[in-house]
Amino acid sequence: MTTFVLVHGAWHGPWAWDRVVPLLRADGARTLTPDLDTGGDQGLHDHAAAVIAALDTLPRDDELILVGHSYAGLVVREAADARPDIVDHIVLVNGWFGGDGASMFSLAPDSFVEAMRKAAETTGDGLQIPAPPASAFGITDTDTAAWLTARLLPHPLRTFTEPTRLTGAVDRIAGTAICSRPQTYPFDRFAAAAGYRTNALNGSHDVMLSEPEALAEMLLTSCSFKNEKRKV
Repeated sequence: MTTFVLVHGAWHGPWAWDRVVPLLRADGARTLTPDLDTGGDQGLHDHAAAVIAALDTLPRDDELILVGHSYAGLVVREAADARPDIVDHIVLVNGWFGGDGASMFSLAPDSFVEAMRKAAETTGDGLQIPAPPASAFGITDTDTAAWLTARLLPHPLRTFTEPTRLTGAVDRIAGTAICSRPQTYPFDRFAAAAGYRTNALNGSHDVMLSEPEALAEMLLTSCSFKNEKRKV
C-alpha cells in the first residue's frame, strides 16, 4: 500500500490537508498528517522529530511518500535524512529547503526576514510570529479565506532561525517539487539545486486548499517514482 505522510507548513495544522486526504484515500492510499506543535519555543528539530516519530509508526512494506508544504520542506528533508531506508520519495509543495545548515531565514529574502522578526516583536515574548492574513497564502475565495482565517495559528520564530541538520542521506532519495504559478518565491530554484523534478501547478501558495484535485493527482503520480529512490 502507498502511504502519504502529509506535513503542514507554518501557521497551519493537519487540517490543511482536509481537502486532499479524501481524494488520496479514494484512490486506495493511506494518509498520515502529523501535527507540528506550534506552542512556545518549538524549533525545526522538534518538528522533524515529530515527523520521524510518525514515520516510525508505519509498516515497513508500505511505499512511503513524504510530503512537505512550504516551511515543512525543511522539516521533511531532515526527517527523511534520519530515515532514508523507509522513505521512497519526497514531494515538496511550494517548499523551502536547502543543504545542511539551511534555514528559512537563510533562504528567504531580507524583506521576509525583517517582516517576520518585526511581527514576532508584537507578541510580547518575541517567541511567536502571529499568523498573516489568508491573502498572504494567495487565498482569494471568500469562503475558503474565512475557513482558513479561523484556523491559522501563531508560529514559533525559532523554527525559522534553526538550521537543518543533514548527513547527506536525504540526497539519495529522489524528489519532486510542485511549484504553484504564479510563483512567489524561488521554489523551483531550490528544486533544481537538489536535482528534483519540478511540476508547475496553477494555483495559490496554499494549493492544497485552492486546487486540491489537481494537487492530489500530482501526488498520486509521484507513486510511480518508487524505483528512483536511490540516486546514482
